[in-house]
Amino acid sequence: MSTVIVPWYATGFRANAFEAALDEIAAVALRYGATSYAVYRSQEDTYRFQQVSEFPAHVDWERYWESPEMTDFRVRYAGWYQVPVLYGWWTCTSAGGVEEPPAEGLATNGANGHANGARVSQEP
Repeated sequence: MSTVIVPWYATGFRANAFEAALDEIAAVALRYGATSYAVYRSQEDTYRFQQVSEFPAHVDWERYWESPEMTDFRVRYAGWYQVPVLYGWWTCTSAGGVEEPPAEGLATNGANGHANGARVSQEP
């Protein structure tokens, strides 16, 4: 299982509306095989967001990123965020080689935000 982190930066006076739109499109990832998703908004810079999704395979992420819904989102809200948008594919492991949930992993690494998404499944 791997995590995709997409950093978004909203443009002037669009942060609240962009947050609502981002929350909606982040949930669509579940239809493309994501096992969880979250949207984090920085408390220090309220225009800064991180979209986090957990996918079992990179091809599932690609299907979501290139989906009609995500393509429409990027076109519709093109003026609401800064480009380029450069996502990263991450694997989080602990010292014992056991994967940790991405939201907890981000929080312990100093993320300053809150989760708006929903954890759909979580392994013990």
